Amino acid sequence: MFLHPNDSSPELALKSILRFSRYARRLLESEPDLRTYLAENLHCPFAREEMLTFLNTACSIQTLDETGLHSALRKLRKRVILRLAARDLAGMADLTEVMVTMTNLAEVTIRFALAHHQNWMTHPNQFGSPIGEKSLTPQQLLVVAMGKLGGGELNVSSDVDLIFIYPEDGETNGRKSISNHDFFTRLGRKLIASLNDYTVDGYVFRVDMRLRPHGENSPLAISFAMLEEYFVTQGREWERHAWLKSRVIAGPATPTAILMEEITRPFVFRKYLDFEAYEAMRRLHAQLRKEVDRREMHDNIKLGPGGIREIEFITQVFQLIRGGRDADLCIRPTLTALQRLQQKQPVPAQTFTELIDAYRFLRKLEHRLQYLDDQQTQNLPENPEDQELIAAAMGYPSFADFLQQLDIHRNNVTRHFELIFAAPRKSPTHDILASLWQEQAGDRTQVEAATTQLTTLGFTEPEKISARIQQFYGGYFFQQLPPANQPKIKSLMPILVEAIAQFPPVEATLERMLQLLEHISQHAAYLALLLEHPQTLPRVTKLVSASQWASNYLGRHPILLDELLAPRGPSQLPDWPALRQELARQLNHVDSPKSNITEWQMDVLRHFQHAQVFRLLAIDLEGKLLLETLSDHLTELADLILDNVLNLAWRGLKRKHCKQPAFAIIGYGKLGGKELGYASDLDIIFLYQDNHPDAQEIYTKLGQSTNTWLTSHTSAGVLYETDLRLRPNGTSGLLACSIEAFTQYQHTQAWVWEHQALTRARFVTGDQQIGTIFEQIRKEILCKQRDLAQLRQDILMMREKMLDAHPNPTTLFDIKHDRGGIIDVEFIVQYLVLGYAHKYPQLTGNIGNIALLKLAGELGLIPTETAQQVLTAYREFRRLQHRLRLNADPELAGSVAFQEKPDGFARIEADYLSHARMAVLQLWEQVFGI
Repeated sequence: MFLHPNDSSPELALKSILRFSRYARRLLESEPDLRTYLAENLHCPFAREEMLTFLNTACSIQTLDETGLHSALRKLRKRVILRLAARDLAGMADLTEVMVTMTNLAEVTIRFALAHHQNWMTHPNQFGSPIGEKSLTPQQLLVVAMGKLGGGELNVSSDVDLIFIYPEDGETNGRKSISNHDFFTRLGRKLIASLNDYTVDGYVFRVDMRLRPHGENSPLAISFAMLEEYFVTQGREWERHAWLKSRVIAGPATPTAILMEEITRPFVFRKYLDFEAYEAMRRLHAQLRKEVDRREMHDNIKLGPGGIREIEFITQVFQLIRGGRDADLCIRPTLTALQRLQQKQPVPAQTFTELIDAYRFLRKLEHRLQYLDDQQTQNLPENPEDQELIAAAMGYPSFADFLQQLDIHRNNVTRHFELIFAAPRKSPTHDILASLWQEQAGDRTQVEAATTQLTTLGFTEPEKISARIQQFYGGYFFQQLPPANQPKIKSLMPILVEAIAQFPPVEATLERMLQLLEHISQHAAYLALLLEHPQTLPRVTKLVSASQWASNYLGRHPILLDELLAPRGPSQLPDWPALRQELARQLNHVDSPKSNITEWQMDVLRHFQHAQVFRLLAIDLEGKLLLETLSDHLTELADLILDNVLNLAWRGLKRKHCKQPAFAIIGYGKLGGKELGYASDLDIIFLYQDNHPDAQEIYTKLGQSTNTWLTSHTSAGVLYETDLRLRPNGTSGLLACSIEAFTQYQHTQAWVWEHQALTRARFVTGDQQIGTIFEQIRKEILCKQRDLAQLRQDILMMREKMLDAHPNPTTLFDIKHDRGGIIDVEFIVQYLVLGYAHKYPQLTGNIGNIALLKLAGELGLIPTETAQQVLTAYREFRRLQHRLRLNADPELAGSVAFQEKPDGFARIEADYLSHARMAVLQLWEQVFGI
């Protein structure tokens, strides 16, 4: 029976719980005063401030020595453990309170002891202060907590895993000068003794230093340089797991940031998705199971099957895989990490619900096992009396009932562990097809069997497929791959061949998949992703088979393979309000790196943008998106990115004169008209409204910074290519233009083609007031009454220039540039807007070419039937251009294969869609008279 804090008296509570802790009974018998202390304080958690007050009071004498320090630390531990055990066993403290209280005890005692020993040792008559040989500044020891202390989840009778690190080598400046290394080694030994040594008052914590580089036979204290070199040259996979929980619990802030951000984080978390962590974890777990079997530790709830360690392994593998990309997972506490994984669902949420329940149960049980005798044990008791005590302390009427619940939790953990870490299954044909990887013609029978199997899979020319794979293995690219990567590709090839058979034409699909392998195989982690999740390969093959552009995009950004892991792949259209919040959270994450933050944020933006493009691409290739809907989503994405980039660029400016910039980004072209494609660049200009003397200089730098954020190539790629030439006076004009100067330019200096461009311009982000003024100016310009004959002549001249700039030497029809194509439609619409908006201001609406054609027909500016024919043609031209750029319909390109380039041509057979082309030419003649 457990007591509520408000139930019964403290004395009754003590009587009911003391039977569960022989340690507490012995302590109260040997020190009766503690009983009164406990009764008076039982209802209050032991706070960190109270611990510090106790130590400061106990050590306030001027003649304090090591003996007095050790005594005070140990007396504090007795009080903390006694009250915590009583509160926990009485049901007054939850698991979080227990872990936090023990972590606080460790941190307070370590810092307190370290401060006193450092003060004694740095006295001028002793060693003095250690001075860095490069910085010439005083150095301090950093105490790095590992394991459960690092994770803030210490148990009630745990040892503490520590590592001692100092920034620089050098010498101390006292009377007894010694090397910094010697000084910090001595200081470390003093600290260990203060915590670990048994005295008449007991001990504080057992100290384990074996997790330091090279283990127990290495120096006790190491410098930053030594640690960094070790990580680069000798750091092992299991040490990444250990250092994942590392946390500096004593030491100055600046060296701490350097250690954790610049040295430790790159070692623990990879920039890419590290799916090799699965195999590394399997090996680590196999070693653990072997040790458990050898020592017959199956009843150990930490190390045995279904125990705490397996839950930690599951948690850590997802952290190591994704932590380099997702700051949410760069956290130390197991329970918090499990809860975040439950939200992200890399596996079903129910898995993490059961793991969380098991973790809470096992940690609660672990504490009750340790309360019995203050022993660091995780073994279930063998004697019946203790078994019944543990069952009662856990709230069960009998040990059998308790074991039944324990087995449920352990079986759940084991089941989930085996599902997550199970080696991928091979198909029945895998081993037969594997003979295709033989670089030398081996057993002829084996080769024939593989060829027969290829025929069975549906390949009409199996010899050609076999020869191409042999050629791939014999080629320079494969031969120069790291030795560890070649077997991975060979293991993938049978799965790949089976997948290719489903997506004809198989030769073209095979070629694209081999090209993709060449792009991704430099990173073993992405090969590991496909090996660990072979069900993903058919999805990749389907995507690659459907689109050369998609294949190239995936090759440039192989991290996007992760998007295909979900059973159905990307299937949901973007929820932009939710994504806006998610991106803002990622960019300003509490666990983001404290150094190189700009580079990190640039990568966050790029990963986010690439992921959204890829999700839309996957849905598009399924035929589930209208082109207009796709363009709307791609434009929404660009707007969101521009909004965030502008905020980040402003935040990063060193020189500012106001809190918020009076600055706006204006979109032109496809961005302005909301007709963006996958590879579209952004036509933008920068406007400001600010009379400050330095406004021009400040906003020019803001424009430059914004452009840099968008166009810089980082390890994650690029966000967007930009075109800034549509600003007043083009490339010779100011990068940022005042709204007044822009207005004057548009009224007095702008060319007709610049007014044509204005028909598709819109405010994107920034100061809303500038956006409103811009729209007013835009309408004023578009609604000016123009001489129609002169307007026709100016537009026809510009059309001739564009034709000259994009000659078509082929017999094919260029959908965009040739007469009767997309540009003709756009010029017709622009002429109608510029020529008639003074009568019909509704023509100035930024509603897109299709809607404007329909409106022009309704207004009687062009025949309604012709308007319908041309808008249908325009829609079909855009759809066809889009499909050609994706290369989903290569046969449409006729005898000339389409190549996707930033300004690549989309050309088809001249008689294809000739009726649509004729409709455009007919309207052109009606509008322009030629």
